[in-house]
Amino acid sequence: MGSPPTPVAIYDRAIEEGNRRLEQSFLELVGTSFLAGLTIVFGVVALGIVESIVEPQFGGVAKLAGALAFGVGLVFLVVGRTELFNENFSDPAAAAIERSDSWLLGPLLRLWSLTFAFNLAGGCLFAFVFAVDGALPPGAGESLAHYATATAERGARTWFARGIAGGALLSLLSFLLVAVDGDPSRIALAYVVGVLLALGPFDHVVVTVLHLFVGVLYGADVGLGTVLWLTIVVTAGNLVGGLGLVTFTHAAQARGARD
Repeated sequence: MGSPPTPVAIYDRAIEEGNRRLEQSFLELVGTSFLAGLTIVFGVVALGIVESIVEPQFGGVAKLAGALAFGVGLVFLVVGRTELFNENFSDPAAAAIERSDSWLLGPLLRLWSLTFAFNLAGGCLFAFVFAVDGALPPGAGESLAHYATATAERGARTWFARGIAGGALLSLLSFLLVAVDGDPSRIALAYVVGVLLALGPFDHVVVTVLHLFVGVLYGADVGLGTVLWLTIVVTAGNLVGGLGLVTFTHAAQARGARD
């Protein structure tokens, strides 16, 4: 068994992965982003189904059971090498930081804007499949609608705080994925982070908005203005947590180790 990689080695791997992501063709980026949004809806729907089954018999345990079900969605995403907004903050930003001639603002904005747009497009279109009457088991739609209502009622300060935590968690996952070797470790990390994302005080803008959208399709009374405001606030929180707290800290750590 070899020695674990040093922080510098992990950061160098992140730079290599970041360059790969930044160099994707338009069609590849659109396809992987669309599939990522679609994939996350599987996790959202699994969460709703499991919560609706467990809650009548076991009450509060249903939230844990739903989170355990949702974790599979993130495993699908990581194993499938699809492109999820925020999860792709760290590696491309690390690559940009290391470029002495340019911060690659154009390629970064291209990557993040297309990923964001097609994550939502893929997820929203796929959500309509599960909105068909009878597509989900009884009670699952009500569980998803309850989530949407509760999320909308939290308010901007809570959305922002949870967005910071969610951004940090997903960006940390990116570094952890390049720190380990082998699919079993990657799958385990993705699953654990997926469970935490669903269970804890974490909001990821794409996951949260898609979860909200599915709830609205099942009757949650949440207006478009609320959805747009939540999207802006949680995105800002994700940027602070993902770039400000995790990515730049890892960059400083790696540069300090090199010096």
